[in-house]
Amino acid sequence: MSDVAQVGNAGAGPMPDPEQARLWKATHDLEGVFLSQLFRAMRETVPDDEGLLSSTMGEEIFSAMYDETISALAARQMHRGLGDALYRQLSQRLNTE
Repeated sequence: MSDVAQVGNAGAGPMPDPEQARLWKATHDLEGVFLSQLFRAMRETVPDDEGLLSSTMGEEIFSAMYDETISALAARQMHRGLGDALYRQLSQRLNTE
């Protein structure tokens, strides 16, 4: 959870509430899933010729793992993205209990 406290809240310091830290992580994980799907859709637009540069199953698996890793990193470091917007919206409901 220390990485969540350091990265979360746009670098404003550790989050005071563990529920806020969990929400921040969940919203940015969701943004990572969204970015991963976006990368997958972008890769599908590239023509895959059966010539010299046709991809093998191993290359496809590596590309999928690479996209997943890059999207998770991007979601954690992106400011004013989908994860931050979701966090702002949903964090208002945490304090109303």
